[in-house]
Order: sequence, then structure tokens, then C-alpha cells
Amino acid sequence: MRIRQDHRLERLDGHRLRLPNPWDIPAEICAGPDVPLEPAAVDEALSLLETAGTLAALSEATGGPPARITRLALTPDFHKGAGIPIGTVIETEHALLPQAVGNDVNCGMRLEVTSLRAERVRPRLRALERRLRHLFFEGGRRIALTPLQREALLRDGLPGLLLTGGAPWAGLGPHDADDSVDRVHAPAHPAGTADAFADWIGSAGGASHDSVIGGIGGGNHFAELQYVSAVHDAAAAHAWGLVPGTVVVMAHSGSLSLGHQANGTALDLLRAGWPAGLPRPRNGILPFLLDERTEPARRRYLDAFGNAANFAAGNRFFLSLTMRAGLAAEYGELESRLLYDAPHNLFWQDGDRVVHRKGATPAGGHAAMAGGPYAMWGEPVIVPGSMGAASFVLRGHGDPRSLASACHGAGRRVPRGAAARGSDAELDAFLRGFHVVTPLDHRDPMVARRSDVMAAWRRDLKQEAPWAYKDIGPVVASLAAGGVAAPVAELRPLLTVKG
Repeated sequence: MRIRQDHRLERLDGHRLRLPNPWDIPAEICAGPDVPLEPAAVDEALSLLETAGTLAALSEATGGPPARITRLALTPDFHKGAGIPIGTVIETEHALLPQAVGNDVNCGMRLEVTSLRAERVRPRLRALERRLRHLFFEGGRRIALTPLQREALLRDGLPGLLLTGGAPWAGLGPHDADDSVDRVHAPAHPAGTADAFADWIGSAGGASHDSVIGGIGGGNHFAELQYVSAVHDAAAAHAWGLVPGTVVVMAHSGSLSLGHQANGTALDLLRAGWPAGLPRPRNGILPFLLDERTEPARRRYLDAFGNAANFAAGNRFFLSLTMRAGLAAEYGELESRLLYDAPHNLFWQDGDRVVHRKGATPAGGHAAMAGGPYAMWGEPVIVPGSMGAASFVLRGHGDPRSLASACHGAGRRVPRGAAARGSDAELDAFLRGFHVVTPLDHRDPMVARRSDVMAAWRRDLKQEAPWAYKDIGPVVASLAAGGVAAPVAELRPLLTVKG
């Protein structure tokens, strides 16, 4: 179906559009004609580009280096965010934009390939659902961490945590330590201190548990059991263990409250250090110039940012361990190997150049993967569909027009508020054919009698239902036709855990 195009966009070819703007900044969207692009997201993109004027004024007022936006790339799942669109990749010189990463620092995807087969798993999904509800939501998730391990995770990332030793966690595999370096896009974010999160690090002594680590979070975050339903690149799929019928685990989560604190730290520092007499930007986006004046404040932010990013990678690791534990309890001993862990909300600094991604995933080519297990294939790109829909694994091409970036999902088609008012009949039909594990067991007769509780549960679930998201097919087709990434395998869901 051909979608009516926003009049402010100029179609360049079958898979790319240009967004003209008063600052003549190269701004392109990778999207075919059948991918909907909401006008409200275009409004946000144009508002974001107003930051070009902010950077010029800030450079002049402080005598700092001439800062500018050099390129804006928007992915096929482009949709309205909270000030900056989801699916935004923005490259700057001499400037860092914390809000172009946002609150959920290092939100990302982790994909593991198991030794289980779909035909073995399907018959006992109801029993698995009960086990996973206990593990995730009813006190079964007991991840013991010592203060030393917590600090190691925040300062040195998942590799630092796994090198501390004394890891008693169920499901830990023989490859996990090496894979935390070789199969994670950003294994560790250097942080000079973890003082900002001293309360989380401290405990009464010895190993302790909390309700934070291993939490899924809200919104579109999940842990999902899937199987390989189709192969599109036989050689790559074979090399990656993606054999048809193989069960995989996909975890989507981020830094939870730690990311919110890190972004709040940045905004507090930026407001406090804003030059007197210089009006605040109309779009509310406050940048750091990369100069000596801002270095102390940036260092404080970068430490908190690194802590939150490291926590997020560790959190996805523990989500996967919890899924492994549930599967092992129900189906017996199994193997599970990380395919890849990829971030969505991060920035990458190379000298004076900074690439920010918000709701977009790296899609590097052969050169970016040199020396690692994916050197001959390109970077694994994980693109989930909506709850209950297919997901895709692709391999990146390092496309410079897209700043070597792909989408991180199908992208919302309907805002959460509107989706919550969706059809009850559609939701009931969906629930009859799919297993969704939430804190509330909607099949419990005691729960079912509470109309107020059930109404709130249904409202939340509708916000993430399939009809709220774009069709994954045209989104993935845009990535392939645009030379961003090539499909390797298609994954179909068996069961989803939602927070």
C-alpha cells in the first residue's frame, strides 16, 4: 500500500527521502513508499535541526570552537518521541547533545541462540509461562551481587563484572566472559568513578539482592522466546547458528532509573553553566561544546553516562540468564550462546566528531567488524517487530548515507494514548493465539473478578499490541533496498515477557 507522503519531504528514489531545512544540513530518511512517516515526527526533526542555530550562537558567545550539525539520518521506524524523534542519528562536530541519546541510556537488544527446538518447546508453553512469571515477577529473580561486583559492572561494564569471579548465577555459560567482549557492540564504557550510584552499590555486607538488576522495564521493553522461521542468507545464517526451527531468546531493555539519573545530571549541569545573557533554545535542546570550559561538567556527565550504559548491558545479560533458568527448569539442560548485543541509545565520539543514536542501532560493515567473529559478514542488526509479530536479523553494510545505522524496530504507527483505546475484540483475539507473561495473571479467576485491575492491564497491553506498530515487512525491505543491511533470518515469537 502506497502511503501519502508529507509535503515537506522530497522523495529521492524508491527507498530514500530528503528533508529540506533552512540550515542546508544533509537530512535523509531511509524509507520506502509503503512505510508511514507521521507529520508529528517530521515536526520534531525540523525542531531538532534548529540546534544548528543554538550551536552557532553558543560558539560565538563563549569563544569556543565552531560547532555544527554535519548530518541527520532517520531510520524507517522514524516516529515521534519526546522532543527528538525515535529513529534519529545525528552527527555533530565540536558538540555533544545528551538529549539526542535520552533517558534510557544504552537501551538495546540482546539475541541468544539456544540448543532447543520449537517443536519441543511449543507443547509446554503454558507451564513455561507460569515458571517465567514466578522468576520475573513473583520473587524468583534473585540475582546476588556484592558491592565489588556492582561497582565493577558500573565502571568496567559486563566484562568487568564477569572478571570479578564468584559468579553463582544459574545458567552462566562457558562462553559468556569471552562473548561479553567479542559479541557486544560496546562492551564497556570507561567511567572514572561510580560515585553517582553509591546507594545502589552499597549493601549490608556480602552479596545482596535488589529489584533493579534483571528488570525488564516498561513500555516496549520485553524478553521474548522466538524461533527461526525462515532463512534469507543461507551462508550467514549457518555461520550464526540460525537454523530453521532453532529457539532463540531476544531481550530488549536499558538502563532503567540509572539512565534517567544520568540524563538529569547532564541537563542540570547544562542549565547551571548556560552563558548569562544568551537565550535558552526554543526547542529545549542544550548542547555541550567540546571545549575546556565545559570539560569538568562533561566529565561528571560522562561518568554517570558510562555507569548507566554499563548497567544496561549487564541488565540484558541477567534478563537472558533468567530466561535460560526458566527454559532449563521446564525442558532440561540446554546451551545458549550470545549472537550479538547491540545498543540503541548511545553516542560515539571520534576526535571532534560525535555520532548520536536515539532509537537506532549500529549497522557497520566488514571494516567495522575487522578482527572479530563477524568480520566477513558485517555487523548483526537485530530488528524486532511488534509483540506477536516477526523479527529479523540482518547484517550491516556500513552505509555512510545512513551513518552506518539501521532501525531498532518496526516503529510506532499509533501513539500510546490512541492505542490504549483500541479494540477489545482485537485484543481478545490476539491473547487467544499468543502467550504474554506479565506481572498480572489474567487467567486467575480472582484477578478476573477485579474489573478495575483488568481494565488497567488491558489498557497497558493495548499500547504495545500489534496494531500500534508499523508492519515490519516494508521496514526491513527499506533497509535492504537502501543498502543499509541485508536480511539473514526471520524469527517468529512463541512467548513474550512484558514488565
